[in-house]
Amino acid sequence: MSDARQLLGMKGASGTSNIWKLRLQLMKPVTWIPLIWGVICGAAASGHYQWKLDHLLAAIACMVMSGPLLAGYTQTINDYYDREIDAINEPYRPIPSGAIPLLQVKVQIGVLLIAGLGVAWGLDQWAGHSTPFLLLLALGGSFVSYIYSAPPLKLKQNGWLGNYALGASYIALPWWAGQALFGKLTWSTALLTLAYSLAGLGIAVVNDFKSVEGDRALGLQSLPVVFGIQRASWISAGMIDGFQLAMVAVLIVIGQHFAAVLLVLLVVPQITFQDIWLLRDPVAFDVKYQASAQPFLVLGMLVTALAIGHSPLIQVM
Repeated sequence: MSDARQLLGMKGASGTSNIWKLRLQLMKPVTWIPLIWGVICGAAASGHYQWKLDHLLAAIACMVMSGPLLAGYTQTINDYYDREIDAINEPYRPIPSGAIPLLQVKVQIGVLLIAGLGVAWGLDQWAGHSTPFLLLLALGGSFVSYIYSAPPLKLKQNGWLGNYALGASYIALPWWAGQALFGKLTWSTALLTLAYSLAGLGIAVVNDFKSVEGDRALGLQSLPVVFGIQRASWISAGMIDGFQLAMVAVLIVIGQHFAAVLLVLLVVPQITFQDIWLLRDPVAFDVKYQASAQPFLVLGMLVTALAIGHSPLIQVM
């Protein structure tokens, strides 16, 4: 299990001297999954995805751009600027352990960024965009990733701003990319996904519990540091549940009642797992909670996306 954790970039990983395994660990493949899923949701919300070869290949390319390339860039640059914190929280990681030189980390950051932007440009050409929407989204997302991790802004120093930037990057940005690739990204759905990203803020708080010691030592104002672990766990649960239920209200308003019922049914087990794991001991049970509850959250995203793709919202500019 420790070897698998090493390859996925998870906490509790084993050590390795293999440079390619170290590079993969820096990219944290486990974090690619929600971005890949976000692209799927965006394609569904576009209302124009078709099951044919060129659409499938374009979707896969968009997933590679969002996950391995740009999320990989985000995670690598985050590890680069978090090396002092990781020396306290996760000293076995490639940079604080000295397993990979900083120069090679910088090269990896540059290669992933350039490759991600290149794929975005190619997707714009395939879609026939007169305005390079995918490239602009990739540039915007990359900039947010940089200011999230790097001084002087370092958004992650503020628990609210940093976690919202993270939530929007994992929900709104890949959704926008998938929707713009196969259809039109409307203002209504853009704003809706930004609201949905507030649930992502709650998810991001869950990731902060494992870093409380290092965050407190280096003065980062994460929500568990500011409010304490117990209160932060309630804030996390409230954000996750509250904004999904807000999406239920939106689905009812736009006439997607069956989807609204499905989304409620998918929120219920999340509340159950919050009671079992998150609210009981978020430090000890953060991984168990995410493994149990997040499948229901991402299924709810797809339900919402499919409903939007068959609603008047995709026509509202």
